[in-house]
Amino acid sequence: MSLAPHQLELLSPARDADIGIEAVNHGADAVYIGGPAFGARATAGNGLRDLERLIRHAHRFHSRIFVTLNTILRDDELEDARRMAWQVYEAGADALIIQDMGLLEIDLPPIQLHASTQTDIRTPEKARFLQDAGLSQIVLARELDLAQIAAIRAATDPARTTIEFFVHGALCVAYSGQCFISHAHTGRSANRGDCNQACRLPYEVLDGQGRIIAHEKHVLSMKDNNQSDNLRTLIDAGVRSFKIEGRYKDMGYVKNITAHYRRLLDEIVEEGGFARSSSGRTAFSFTPDPDQNFNREFTDYFVNGRQQDIGAFDTPKTPGRAIGWVTQVGDKWFELETSDHATQLHNGDGLCYYDLQKDLVGVHVNRAESVRSGVWRVFPKDAIAGFKDLRKGLEINRNRDMDWVRALEKKSSERRIGVWAQLSETPDGFALTLTDEDGFTGSAHAVQEHQPATDTAKAESTLREQLGRFGATIFQVHDIALQLSQPWFVPASALNQLRRDAVAALEHARAEGLVRLPRAKPVEPPVPFPEDTLTYLANVYNHKARDFYARHGVKVIAAAYESKEEEGEVSLMITKHCVRYSMSLCPKQAKGVIGVKGTIRAEPLQLINGKEKLTLRFDCKPCEMHVVGRMKKSVMNQHLRDMQEKPLRFYRTRPAA
Repeated sequence: MSLAPHQLELLSPARDADIGIEAVNHGADAVYIGGPAFGARATAGNGLRDLERLIRHAHRFHSRIFVTLNTILRDDELEDARRMAWQVYEAGADALIIQDMGLLEIDLPPIQLHASTQTDIRTPEKARFLQDAGLSQIVLARELDLAQIAAIRAATDPARTTIEFFVHGALCVAYSGQCFISHAHTGRSANRGDCNQACRLPYEVLDGQGRIIAHEKHVLSMKDNNQSDNLRTLIDAGVRSFKIEGRYKDMGYVKNITAHYRRLLDEIVEEGGFARSSSGRTAFSFTPDPDQNFNREFTDYFVNGRQQDIGAFDTPKTPGRAIGWVTQVGDKWFELETSDHATQLHNGDGLCYYDLQKDLVGVHVNRAESVRSGVWRVFPKDAIAGFKDLRKGLEINRNRDMDWVRALEKKSSERRIGVWAQLSETPDGFALTLTDEDGFTGSAHAVQEHQPATDTAKAESTLREQLGRFGATIFQVHDIALQLSQPWFVPASALNQLRRDAVAALEHARAEGLVRLPRAKPVEPPVPFPEDTLTYLANVYNHKARDFYARHGVKVIAAAYESKEEEGEVSLMITKHCVRYSMSLCPKQAKGVIGVKGTIRAEPLQLINGKEKLTLRFDCKPCEMHVVGRMKKSVMNQHLRDMQEKPLRFYRTRPAA
């Protein structure tokens, strides 16, 4: 297992090693990061040398590094994936995050395996199966509510599997691993780390009679996930690893959001009953604030049941926070009165407002001048004439605060492990023993003449002062015990060397004491998969994955959508988000409304963006929406050309054309 039942893990993202190091410094108990290849963020890969640098730093605090290997793989990629798995294991990585079950059929190193969000874990049966197949940590679908999470916890063994859940960041509207729009329209596969984010586009929504019921709305774009208020109830439901989304996000986002959840989880730890899963305490030189980073406004999604207002339909951009309103507009500037007169504007700030069509208009501040208390004259980078609907009385938001940005560009945290020091005399000198909060010890001995102190009152305070200088280390001294027969004079140089040697010994003891996470053994004989028939939705793209499911009792195994065998109309996205519900057109909503009851049906809708057309079909029993479409001919033709130029090997259920 990875976590004890009483341990809580804050799991932060990292685009690169430098961001990963800062995630650790800001309190992450674990960091997930892309390896050299095969991660579900195609452009967020990292070389082995950088991974080693991050792993060394994280392991000083007993924080863990999880490497993503979570794309679906062709047959001709399995050997490279196997080799990469061994390389990151030898570099010291603690776990692999995987989607492709074919990996369980090849010679992987004895590294712990975690189930990616792409494995789409929504049911107790699926969760228990993955546990029995040898996965030690499973991240549940973001769409689950507290009761569903608790049911999964009840069906699995806390001693064998840790429940992980996304608590912050961008939300995929589809069940993860169940979205094929990008591949159908462009040939770029979300299951292979190359999504084109069709969900963030504006669409015209048409009903069955062709009437427009929404114009240029981002009806598949969700607000951002924020579970800040739900951490205690998530813990009660069985979650132990709290995951922040964002392997494409910048340093400032990772610092701020990691610090925010570190503070919240530390409050829970201090109440008793739980512990951090890594070492040390973290202090910040700023006040964490999720509103300061890019966000589409926040939702807690389905955790507390279906909510009406989960979509960011007006814009996929960040609207920021309201700070005031326009008081007058000049030829090169406009004046802005802030609602809080303490608010300061800065050169380089980003402002924005909604025009009359509810489109978000951005304003880059070239220069901001204070006119008087609470009133600012703003000179934008672009010409005033180009700002649509900029007028007196308009509310202005700020979505980029340069003062905040600069604060996070500097050193913004201090993470230290508590130690207790004991100085004692030996026959030929002195010994210093350090014991840290985890019980590790490091000792050093110095040969030094026992020289009585001339000023006995000052001698003890001098010893404590010199020995307590841990500033350049990762340690912070809680107490210094002096076990001396009398006050001695010890030169500062000798004490400093003694402390440095003891610190080195303690770091060595900590490194030696870090136990590698064990690889779970699959249950034998293999447990049956919950279903005996798999469609393209199972994402089987190589013969090893096919063998895995066959070994677990599946009789019919279709090929992944990327195999190009589904040429007709199919569900290109399955989602818990319902456009009808969000637009108050749901038959269930109308049930008790006099005059409306029985007149609203869950008939299909059309989504149109340019030449792209998609059909929305509604499955009301499980309360799910299917976005239906077909693979474009251009994608199929390009695939055929690619296969002629460079034949690729992947799993098919039909003979190759």
